Amino acid sequence: MLRRVLAIDDSTVALEMYRLVLSQYRNCEFVTARNGAEALGRLARQESIDLILLDINMPVMNGLEFLRWIRQEPAHKDIPVIIISTEGREEDTLQGLKMGAQAYIRKPFQESELRALIKKITGV
Repeated sequence: MLRRVLAIDDSTVALEMYRLVLSQYRNCEFVTARNGAEALGRLARQESIDLILLDINMPVMNGLEFLRWIRQEPAHKDIPVIIISTEGREEDTLQGLKMGAQAYIRKPFQESELRALIKKITGV
């Protein structure tokens, strides 16, 4: 069951798209953060996060810095991560996957593409 998803993105439009896609999951709480540093605060206050949707290019702390941090923390290292970014540099994509992200899709994305990844990763 998908209970709580943390979406980390500095784009209001992207956050609304994630909210729309996740609205199909009953009883799923949608938590947002505008950068990696804010997301770390959210992780500290949330009981559990079942999935993270992560942008790469953000102010304060970018997505790769955030991913590096959570993969070193025992309490958060196993949370599945989908990188969703306009960042087209192949080395960033590969680095994110090597750091433990389960998948990467580019913006703009199709709702069906994101739903398929969520199902593949979480089984929901």
